[in-house]
Amino acid sequence: MKPIRILVVGLGNMGLSHAKAYHALDGYEIVGLCARSEIPADKLPDGFDAYPQFTDFDTALAKTNPDAVSINTYTETHADFAIAAFESGAHVFIEKPLAATAVDAERVVTAAKKHDRKLVIGYILRHHPSWAKFVEVAKTLGKPLVMRMNLNQQSSGAFWETHKRLLNSVSPIVDCGVHYLDMMCLMTGAKPVSVSAIGVRLSDEVAPQMYNYGQLQVRFDDGSVGWYEAGWGPMISETAFFVKDVIGPKGCVSITDVEEKGAGSADIDTHTKTNALKLHHAATNSAGKFTHLDEIIRTDDEPDHDGLCLREQQFFLKSITENLDLTQHMEDALGSLRIALAADQSVRTGETIIL
Repeated sequence: MKPIRILVVGLGNMGLSHAKAYHALDGYEIVGLCARSEIPADKLPDGFDAYPQFTDFDTALAKTNPDAVSINTYTETHADFAIAAFESGAHVFIEKPLAATAVDAERVVTAAKKHDRKLVIGYILRHHPSWAKFVEVAKTLGKPLVMRMNLNQQSSGAFWETHKRLLNSVSPIVDCGVHYLDMMCLMTGAKPVSVSAIGVRLSDEVAPQMYNYGQLQVRFDDGSVGWYEAGWGPMISETAFFVKDVIGPKGCVSITDVEEKGAGSADIDTHTKTNALKLHHAATNSAGKFTHLDEIIRTDDEPDHDGLCLREQQFFLKSITENLDLTQHMEDALGSLRIALAADQSVRTGETIIL
């Protein structure tokens, strides 16, 4: 089969990682790179200097006429870029969050269905073997579940500049929260019924209408509850910045602390690193003693961040070439985004939001 001709839009951390995947995989041919400003050749990975560069999305789309478009820009552009790509006849890979509002997200999904094109949303943890194992083990712990997750990032320099740009359009509990809310939904298999949240603006450098620290609590109809916390900025604590912990009647399973102590919380590789899972069994004997020792499930062979992006783009390629049914994938993305956006609404209104 001929390779899928793909236009890559947005070349930040995620966009560049996805571009590397397209460059490495035989099933793709990059026909253009589109960013807000042209990138000097010496700042691009080896082999990228031959790809045409564009600074305007509409121009890039018209001139390259791609089979697929990879959208890795700021959230407020997602819906319009995706719909334009679908209308041009292209398939779309889009980084999370799918869109800035639930209405826009539904517009994107409707356009994908109308034009019979594939839409894959960048839920990278779904392609992570250790997270797949984490979800699998969580499902053995009984119901209800208590799911505790966070991803705080102590950012400075270029990392903080990136976060401040993101904060112009999206809060931390929406931008990162959709990943972990998606995992919670997979773990429980239940319907979310309500969410409440709080948030705080901790810096004058943050837009007045935005907050750079937030936490949410979500309830499910099987009695399960989930907690998620996220903060960005130079003031954020790195103590317990990475908590991934699930508790059920039969015990608990946790992702252990990141072992590479030199990597800070703003380092993107630490956001998916697991190292190991620790499984604790709650069963006790007649003397009240635990009947099983805690188990350590090693995950030393897990892929790094670029390796995960490669797997994600292999799935996108397969969805096109094998005509996969992505209906559930799109519905799941809408579901986790609705929870995150409701949490943002709760921060701003002070009310619990019924889903």
